[in-house]
Amino acid sequence: MSFLRNNCRLFAVKDPKDLVGFSCGDIDLDEFFANDSFAYANQLLGKTYCYKLKEQPDKVVCAFTLANAGIRVSDLPNARKKKIEADIPHAKTLKDYPAVLIARLGVSSDFKSQNIGSDALKYIKLWFLEPYNKTGCRFVIVDAYNAPTTLSFYQKNGFKPVFSTEQQEMDYRKITNIAELKTRLMFFDLLWMAREGV
Repeated sequence: MSFLRNNCRLFAVKDPKDLVGFSCGDIDLDEFFANDSFAYANQLLGKTYCYKLKEQPDKVVCAFTLANAGIRVSDLPNARKKKIEADIPHAKTLKDYPAVLIARLGVSSDFKSQNIGSDALKYIKLWFLEPYNKTGCRFVIVDAYNAPTTLSFYQKNGFKPVFSTEQQEMDYRKITNIAELKTRLMFFDLLWMAREGV
């Protein structure tokens, strides 16, 4: 049973008033949704959506920001590239694989531990499969906080790291001056869901 489907409605965020009072308990995420999400929208860099309670339409349960993205073929590690390209026709002619980026995802502190984050991810995945997918989108990607609970959350929802090690990812990003990455690039292949007939 989905809490979001049964108790909430999805809205496109158009005004700062749409997210008043929303806090997920993470300073970076709260700052983004309170301020930066509108700058992203004004610059056409990302679009923010939120779920609000049907019975309390001012109460935001969950918010997320999506943006167009791609995975550059040349940047993929060889093992990952071979697995992805196995079923792609004319794979050698593609320079990028189309993707949607989950730029931010936050669940209100008032609604933690109710599977809401997983519900939101499922909705996003389904949104970019036919018949809703309007342009072609093979992957959902996220730059997840490099923290065990965050990485575990995305892995439980079917996401995999693009790079098998932090060092490999640091080399890809040309990062040499830090000991540990703040985020890890992860992906979900929508073809997995399409083949299951979801």
